[in-house]
Parts: sequence; C-alpha cells; structure tokens
Amino acid sequence: MLVVRNIGQLVLPRFDAETGRPRVETIDRAAVLIDGGRIAEFGPAESVDVPADADELDAGGGCVTPGLIDCHTHTVFAGTREHEFVRRIEGQSYAEIAEEGGGIRVTVEAVRRASVDELVGLALPRLQRMLGNGVTTVEIKSGYGLTVDDEIKMLRAVARLRSLQPIELIGTCLAAHTVPPEFADRRGAYLDMICDDAFLRRMANERLAEFCDVFCERTAFSVDESRRVLLAARRHGLTPKIHADQITQMGASRLAAEVGAVTADHLETIDADGIAAMRRAGTIAVLLPGCSFFLGVHQAPARAILDAGVPVAVATDYNPGSSMVESLPLVMSIACTQMRMTPNEVMVAVTVNAAAAVHRRETAGAIDADRAADLVILDVPDYARWMYEPGRNCVRTVIKGGRVVHRRQD
Repeated sequence: MLVVRNIGQLVLPRFDAETGRPRVETIDRAAVLIDGGRIAEFGPAESVDVPADADELDAGGGCVTPGLIDCHTHTVFAGTREHEFVRRIEGQSYAEIAEEGGGIRVTVEAVRRASVDELVGLALPRLQRMLGNGVTTVEIKSGYGLTVDDEIKMLRAVARLRSLQPIELIGTCLAAHTVPPEFADRRGAYLDMICDDAFLRRMANERLAEFCDVFCERTAFSVDESRRVLLAARRHGLTPKIHADQITQMGASRLAAEVGAVTADHLETIDADGIAAMRRAGTIAVLLPGCSFFLGVHQAPARAILDAGVPVAVATDYNPGSSMVESLPLVMSIACTQMRMTPNEVMVAVTVNAAAAVHRRETAGAIDADRAADLVILDVPDYARWMYEPGRNCVRTVIKGGRVVHRRQD
C-alpha cells in the first residue's frame, strides 16, 4: 500500500451530465490511500484509515490532481517543418502552404522513409517529456503514412511504445488526413483503399486503432467523402472522430453529430447549427488552443460551446506543422487566457471530459474509489496557480497505476 500524505488541495473534477456544466470539488489537507494500483480511500487526512505498514509519499502541501489526458495528438512523426513556421511569420497561411505542396505532405515523405524503430526512437523522448508535464494518457493518430503499409507502420510504432514507457497510449487511424500526391488525380481510388474492408479489419483485429478520424476540410476531404470513411470504419468497430470546422465552415461538426462521432475536434469556425447538433448528439468538443496559438489565428468559440452545454475537452494537437506544442499545461493556460475558459472548466476538460473523448470515462481522468491511481503532485497549493504560471513546470511527481513513474529532478 501507498499513502500520499500532506496534500494541500485534492482536486476532484466532475461533469454534470444533466446540466452539461463542468465543476471541480476540492478537499483541503487531504490524503489518498492506494492499494494494488487503485485508489482505496481518499478524503480529509484525519478520515483516511492508513495501515501502519503503508509506504508514504509526502506531497509537501502541494495540490494533487488526476493524471492529465491528452486526447488529440500526432506524437508519432518524423522530420520537422520550421521552414513553414518562417513562411507563416512572413505572411503565408497554413492553407496556402498546403496548396503549394507543403504541410502534411512534407511530414508524409519523412515518415515513409522512417522505419518503425526510427519512429519509436523519435517519439519516446516526446512521451517522456509529456509524462513530466503530468500526462498519463495520450491518444496518438496515424495519418502521415497515407499508404496501407505506412499507416499500419505508424500504429505499430504506437503499439511498441506502450511497452517502453508508462503513459497509456490509444491509437487512432487517420488515413483520411489528406490525399497523397500519387493519388492527386485519383481521389476515388484513394478513398477505395482506405475504406477497404481488409484494411479496416486489420486496424480493428490487430488492435492497432480504437478510433477512425478524418480531416474534413477544403484542402482534404469533403463532407460526403468524410461520411463514407467514417461509416466504413464504424462497420468494423472503429469509433468515429472528425477534424471539424478548422479552417473553413463545411458542416463537419453537423456531420460529427450525424454519424455518432464521439468527438469533433478543432471547431475554430463552428456555427450555431453545428453547436446545436453536437449538443443534441452528445458529441464532445475537443478544443486545441495550442494550434491557434502556434498558427497565430483566432481561437475556437469556447464560451459559446460551453454555454450551450456541449462537453468540452482540451488537448495539445501536438504535431510538426500546426502545433509543435507538447506541453498540455501550457495549452491549459492558453485556454484560460485566450479562450476565456475558467480554471474549473479547463481542469474538467483535460481529465473527465478528455477521458470520455477516448472512451476511458470509467478508468481515467478522475479520483474515485477503486479507480486506477493516476495522480499528479504539484509544487503549488491549488490548480488555478498551475494555469497561472505557464512558463514553469509545476509538476513534482507523477503516479501511474499506483506506481511513481516520474520525479522532477530539482
């Protein structure tokens, strides 16, 4: 057994399904008892019955939160695109660069040249740094291979990474990221390939992916094409997700509601009809403030989405083109300062709601009895201070499944 003592503030994020409102409960001067990797008991320190032989971990009066969940990332990739970063600073848009042959296709070339071993070697230190920022669960998308073999290669890299580090990794097939150059004049043939039963069956049967995503955008796939991909994937047990309403308003968020997508992600250009459709369908809005921050464009209308009662998750969108930001705590601060989300709303967005976005509502993202003990110990007294100090890593210790997996070296 392990007891975490001397907790200044224990943070208990909740989502009220009836009102659609996030809330955070706190317990001051708390303790958490862990047994067999799961939370056995928690509450005010004097109320927790601690066995005499339990190991002790002193929180030093700091705040303790659930392990964070980054529910939208592209962490497995090769190569960099700083030349595009410079071009955007000089005035070109992300869409213009993509239309001129840049963007996703540059990373595709690098990933196709890389082996599984090389992709694993590149991603491992990224995940180690994410762990040091308090992240204990990460969703990782494919989408930089754009051939059957290369998409599978990316997701096999994700599978291998599971055994090399403690973060729980969740695979998503994003073969519908863009049409590769060799299919530029044969869009239908590419769609046939990624909607093929044999390909999708391998994704599901080999447990390479739990979800299927599509980039529904003028420079990628239309609403009709996106619908075809997601319905084909759903027949094989892959849950739909959509990159929706990022650059242009095409009705992608309404499509998310139509096909039963668990999330619609980005939503910078979402309209009132899209918000209403997502609310009716129970689709989670995954907002990516680090992407807008990195690109220097407007943020998604978080307040309108929250005020409509749509559940909101927040993630990094970590990728080499539009969000080279691997720090979820930094993104949490951006959500507060640029989206006007409250610390309460952000805390729920990176725990309870992020867990629901990757079908982990019952196992991750909260502190409850008999739940896996995924905890973050901070060196600040409350969680609002964490978001108030974006330039400093406030994470002291990370616990995954009841085991200490990271200690900051001061």
